[in-house]
Amino acid sequence: MSQPEIVQTDLAGEEVVARIDLGGEDELYVTPTRTLVYRAEGLLSDERVTEYPHEAERVTVSEGRRKSKITLEYGLDGEQTITLPSSRLTRALQPIVEGVLRQNGVLDDDESVVELFRFNELTVAVAGERVVRYIGPGLWDQEFESYHYSDVTDLAFEDGNVNTSVVLTVDGQQERFKTPNEDARAVRSAIESTLLSYWNVDSLEEFRAAATPDEPAAENEAPGDAEDVSFGDGPDPLFADPAEPDELPDNATRADDEGTEPDEPRRAATDPTASADAAEAAPRTAADASSPDPANGSAEPDEATNVTPESDVQTTPEAESRAARTPEAGERSPPPGAETPDRTPDGATTGNRTEPADAGFEGSGFEAATPATDEEILEEVAGLREVVERQSEELTAQRELLEQLVEELRRGR
Repeated sequence: MSQPEIVQTDLAGEEVVARIDLGGEDELYVTPTRTLVYRAEGLLSDERVTEYPHEAERVTVSEGRRKSKITLEYGLDGEQTITLPSSRLTRALQPIVEGVLRQNGVLDDDESVVELFRFNELTVAVAGERVVRYIGPGLWDQEFESYHYSDVTDLAFEDGNVNTSVVLTVDGQQERFKTPNEDARAVRSAIESTLLSYWNVDSLEEFRAAATPDEPAAENEAPGDAEDVSFGDGPDPLFADPAEPDELPDNATRADDEGTEPDEPRRAATDPTASADAAEAAPRTAADASSPDPANGSAEPDEATNVTPESDVQTTPEAESRAARTPEAGERSPPPGAETPDRTPDGATTGNRTEPADAGFEGSGFEAATPATDEEILEEVAGLREVVERQSEELTAQRELLEQLVEELRRGR
């Protein structure tokens, strides 16, 4: 069918994707970039062509019994309204919306809208490579949502008494929208056919197998098994029970290689059986110490019975003199002719002269330890507290990073 000359002039060779009869001689022409409405010559008007660009930010529809209006809003540039018979609205609406989506970068240049569904405040445009959804009072605006088929891993439909829910699994998240039951079959057919065609499969089972990776990256890997996870260098955590050192100091009290057991008193304090053994051995030791021993020159038991009581012994001045010279128990008598050492207040004895107790450190490279003052102890405690608080903060940051990593691994599944 030939086009009016005035229309051909305005088209300037641009492709016409839809041509809709508006009644009489009036027609509507839709191109990829604009919509042209041709009004034939009448009794009160000349023929004319009105142009409506597709760079609209918002599309609204007002539907009446005889006439309907499609309004294209251009932001600061105002708006334009196309008036057409209500019986032609559905045919004209789909190519116009397709052109608007393409001009706004929602669709690819060679992508078309297969079906357009309007349900009160829900608009669903099923295209060749994606599903575009808009919820609002208008037909479409820039607050829309788009789900590309390459990101969809599952498609399901949940039947209800009034509505049917369409469930799209996109990047591991389920996206839902409801359609009336009377239109659910058409929506399901449009979405399912375009999705299977995009994936080049014949059924949803084949689609799920193709969309699900054979070996997910983190399916069988626990969050703590990631080998490449690094939290950076930080201070070593504090342990209540550190490992044994490789080399022990000379004054260490741990058991040596010859089989000695210096730790036996400590074991007795924590081991009930060891304490019982020590208690049992104590009476025997006391008895052995009190019993006379012939080998040490002690008197026999029979002789011990003839010992004169202390109260019957007569003390003479000569005996008192010998008792004063006799050393106390536990002290060793000096040999004859030896010089008697003088006892110093600090407990160190050096012949007849007094020396300080720490004189033994001279020439050894060591110095006697001086007790720390209260200020030094407080400073050391404050320093340790700062170290512990800093380590706690770093451990908290590491735990938060680990939780974030676990969450990302779960999303990857």
